[in-house]
Amino acid sequence: MVKHQPLQVYEKQVLLSLVTGIYGCRWKRYQRSQDESSKWECAWFTILSSSFLLLLFWTYFWLVAQNDFNDFNWSVYNHSGEWRDETIPIVTSTTVGFIYITFLLILALFHISLGQQLNLYWVHKIGVLATLLTIVSGFVSVDDVWGNEWEIILVSLQFTAPFLHIGGLITITAVSWLVAGYVVRKERSNFQVMVLAIYILVLLALCLAPLTFTCPCIMDRHVLKPPPVIIGRRGAPMLAPENTMMSFTRALQHGASSLEADVTVSVDGVPFLMRDHTLRRTTDVSKVFPSRDHEDASFFNWTEIHSLNAGHWFLESDPYWTVKTLSPKDRSRIGNLTICSLVEMLRLAARANSSVLLNIRKPAPEHPRFRSWFMDTLWTLQKAGISQRKVTWAPDTDRGRVRGLLQTTNEKLSVEEIRHRGITSLTIHYRKISYQDIQVYLANNVSVTVYPVNEPWLYSILWCSGVPYVSSDAPQVLQKVPYPVWLMSHSAYNFIWISSDLVSVAVIMGIFFFQNYHMIRWRISGMQNYNPEQIMLSAVVRRPSRDVNIMKEKLIFSELNNGLGSTEELSLYPENGHVRYSHGGLSC
Repeated sequence: MVKHQPLQVYEKQVLLSLVTGIYGCRWKRYQRSQDESSKWECAWFTILSSSFLLLLFWTYFWLVAQNDFNDFNWSVYNHSGEWRDETIPIVTSTTVGFIYITFLLILALFHISLGQQLNLYWVHKIGVLATLLTIVSGFVSVDDVWGNEWEIILVSLQFTAPFLHIGGLITITAVSWLVAGYVVRKERSNFQVMVLAIYILVLLALCLAPLTFTCPCIMDRHVLKPPPVIIGRRGAPMLAPENTMMSFTRALQHGASSLEADVTVSVDGVPFLMRDHTLRRTTDVSKVFPSRDHEDASFFNWTEIHSLNAGHWFLESDPYWTVKTLSPKDRSRIGNLTICSLVEMLRLAARANSSVLLNIRKPAPEHPRFRSWFMDTLWTLQKAGISQRKVTWAPDTDRGRVRGLLQTTNEKLSVEEIRHRGITSLTIHYRKISYQDIQVYLANNVSVTVYPVNEPWLYSILWCSGVPYVSSDAPQVLQKVPYPVWLMSHSAYNFIWISSDLVSVAVIMGIFFFQNYHMIRWRISGMQNYNPEQIMLSAVVRRPSRDVNIMKEKLIFSELNNGLGSTEELSLYPENGHVRYSHGGLSC
């Protein structure tokens, strides 16, 4: 029998055990510490936070870049020569990485708020480094293959900036609890002052950020113009293979008022519709003409071109993830599609009384139709029976020969240059034109067509900007947007902006006051009583030994203040290889 001092009953701390266990694999009480985190662990927290910010930016980029997923795959195809959907592994890995890093960051913030020492488990350190290196390599790869797409970030802010502002205020208000707890500590240091100064500057910048916003949808409702006319860009390529008769038919069925196509002239003078320079991606030329699969499409004659299948690739690659939504009948029709000639598409447009936009690829100098391609195309227009006023021709390099047809340019030109060239319309990528440019063009009676517009948020921005025409791969999506996604008057937004700023500042000031008041009360109450074994254990916590482990055990089973007498006895006896502690009727 052993005399024992009163034991202390420890409450179960399930939440704390989970937090420290998952983050640092410290599941037991004696493994945890409230000492200051080491500089090494603080460095890992900085790496974790940096990884989170990079992932946040990366995730936002891919969310808004959904508008151009097909263009990304096409860019990869032009670099590698192989068509595959690269967005699936990118989106999957981004989602997994973002969830993982966000979870670790939340656990780290819990450590800080609970006063626990940071100690990231080595497995997580490897995971954080792997995620960080993957994201950095992703940035480099995208910049190489798709570098001009970064501009979509600035375009998207015209739509998301007000919401990001509110989200930023909520985040910085929540972080104020941690900042206040760190700043109002008893010990003062220059680093604490620096942290507070940075926090105040960030808060001030965030509160004033709306002064820099350019949001077309912050406007009065009575100023809103009619919705832009939707042009089916290569038809409706999400529902049927691009530049095929089925694709153009689907576009007209889903609200497209005009059709856009890419025109190439065959070696025997027949204009046909093809986006790529070769036939490899969208036909079975590798099977029918295996020795000519890398040959320019314009060097095939129409008989050879018309013999190729133009639908199987769509069913196999599923470029827009829409094949599963098609009916068996539609899949059967797609499987038997052939390349569409220009005259077929023009006759369809004439029957539907629709206009067309033709992007014509001029043959190479060594092409047999290099000198006659223009007459071949013009004769096709006359043969189709469509009104010349319904046809817009691009590019505008043959202005002297194109008479009676509307011409458009794909370049961003000044109003003076547009007038000098004698054209009245502009067809331009949405990344190359700003809200101010649109207003200047419209004020000078220059018609603007913007492409590609596949997402409702981008369609809403252009609608609020007054753009009269948009060219889209997804007319079936834009048809379901009867009104801009959001529209707000200037007075309403100013009220929301100022109110949210004031509420955020008031809450932050309250948090700082509460933390400071709590610290003052703690100081007045005097030093807390510490168990001598706690002091000794803290002093030698970094010198693991048998004595330290003994002190940990003594600390866990010391000073029971539940009314047990000091003369009561504690029995220790082995049971199945373990030590069991008993105290009368109480056993542990």
